[in-house]
Amino acid sequence: MAESTRAVERALDILLCFNRDEPVLTLTQIAERVELHKSTVHRLLATLESKHFVQRDDDNGSYRLGIRLIELGFSALKRTNLIEQAMPYMQRLSAEHRESVDLAILEGAEVVYLHVIESPQRVKIAAAPGEHLPAFCTATGKAFLAFLPDEEVKRIFKQGAHKYTEHTKMTLTALRDDLCAAREQGYAVSAGEFEDGINAVAAPILAPNGHPLAVIALAGPAFRLSRERMTELGKSVKAAADAITQELGLTMQFSARK
Repeated sequence: MAESTRAVERALDILLCFNRDEPVLTLTQIAERVELHKSTVHRLLATLESKHFVQRDDDNGSYRLGIRLIELGFSALKRTNLIEQAMPYMQRLSAEHRESVDLAILEGAEVVYLHVIESPQRVKIAAAPGEHLPAFCTATGKAFLAFLPDEEVKRIFKQGAHKYTEHTKMTLTALRDDLCAAREQGYAVSAGEFEDGINAVAAPILAPNGHPLAVIALAGPAFRLSRERMTELGKSVKAAADAITQELGLTMQFSARK
């Protein structure tokens, strides 16, 4: 086997060490799993880090998968037609709750809307397909950030931080509190943080390794989406996102076996 081919195989073996149960690993743990000397693994990790395939925690030296894999994951999902697979669940949410439902991806420090089903009610809130909104203060954005590495959260917050309303969270500590709650309950909430009088709840569609590939959200005027109602809606949106996650996972496994 050529040396260049062997290096590629070893790098892929390193990436395959990470999974949902073990999203963070040390150099020693990785070296043990791929059965290579730590100096060799360290060189490969440095290359992967330079290309953003892995991310190193400067505080404890551990590693996790990087943002580049999320981007590649979404590119792969385009072949499985994400919108088509999400559509039945979005339509069900729209019919059941009569609020606007949307599907979005993350690009840099912003979320980009792929598809929107507008509320049938006269007073409604709806983003337009292709519209960009800041990630740090929207429910959709926070649903992404809750499942991203802290360094990536810091970068996105630094890029996007701007006080849009009196409710906008302007400290990283306040944002982290929201993201912690979102991870625990499986959905994120925004109450007038980007625009006064608009509330939303959102849940992530996850890759098999636990990274967020897309987010499904439900938005509406605050007088209809009270805190109590958003808790109810959050459970429904999470259930829809989980179902899409499972369906996409099965599709990706089937494609890999072809």
